[in-house]
Amino acid sequence: MPQTQLQNRRFLLARRPHGDPAPDDFSLVSEPVPTPAPGGLVVRNHFASLDPAQRGWMDDAPSYMPPIPLGEPVRATTVGVVHASANPDFAVGDWVLGLNGLEDYSLVAPGGFTQKIDTSIVTSPTQYLSAMGAVGLTAYFGLLDAGQPKAGETLLVSGAAGAVGSAVGQIGKIMGCRVIGIAGGPEKCRRLVEHFGFDVAIDYRGKDVDQLAAEIAAAAPGGADIVFENVGGTVLDAELMNLAMQARIVLCGLISEYNSPEKVGARNLWQVLVKRATVKGFLIADYVPRFGEGGAQMAAWMAEGKLMMDEDVQVGLENAYAAFMRLFSGANTGKLVLQIAE
Repeated sequence: MPQTQLQNRRFLLARRPHGDPAPDDFSLVSEPVPTPAPGGLVVRNHFASLDPAQRGWMDDAPSYMPPIPLGEPVRATTVGVVHASANPDFAVGDWVLGLNGLEDYSLVAPGGFTQKIDTSIVTSPTQYLSAMGAVGLTAYFGLLDAGQPKAGETLLVSGAAGAVGSAVGQIGKIMGCRVIGIAGGPEKCRRLVEHFGFDVAIDYRGKDVDQLAAEIAAAAPGGADIVFENVGGTVLDAELMNLAMQARIVLCGLISEYNSPEKVGARNLWQVLVKRATVKGFLIADYVPRFGEGGAQMAAWMAEGKLMMDEDVQVGLENAYAAFMRLFSGANTGKLVLQIAE
């Protein structure tokens, strides 16, 4: 079939969500497949990463990345194959990783962030979106570089059953830490201990700040030396009441706040003063030059059976909205990936 007859389905941001995203905030359209300009590419996306950060990019608010423009596809990290190339460094058929969008085909401008990947060294290309990608490397650099774990310390991880949190806990165990995870529901908590090797799992559901803080205190009577924060809200408030002296808080995400029209923030922040703790904001974008280093170590740990990462692969661009909302309902069971092409 000639390229001009191919159609490109695109999952567009139609309006900015207020609170929880609604189906009408998005539209699925079909357009002709683009043609690359000199130095550019067209990538046939096979898999796309679905992440909480995408919710923040939908708002028209200051952030570390510009908002997704209305009428443009929802931004996503994708793995795919070069469909057409006007760049001598990329050949048709090359597997690539890039920051593109939720669409069948992405036009990559000259100088855009796209890199070749070797799919022969992984069991599935999706691993470049999970353990070998930004998610796994967020856990790797976030804990080791920002958290500075030491053997014998207590590591407290919120959102522990998620892709980042579960990897953080496993890396903490490799480093010799005692690891406590906070997750939602008995099944996720059971999996943290039995599948990922956490020492303790705490279910936050149905508990207020005082109740959750008491459970953390019982699990960590000396306080947490490192808090790896993915959730915020009442979970963070309870964690702040259980800091060890000189604790390090790695602020990676605040998923409980992303759909809140009114931001709450941390109400027990004064404990940072009491315990002389530090709070460090963490973004994986700062570590792109070191991805090779982190990816090699993550691959080695997986090969040795020391680390594993579950993947939750949802199928079909037409199901992008339902798949994305699994992040906020707690339905996802690992790194959430959308399969776009068969």
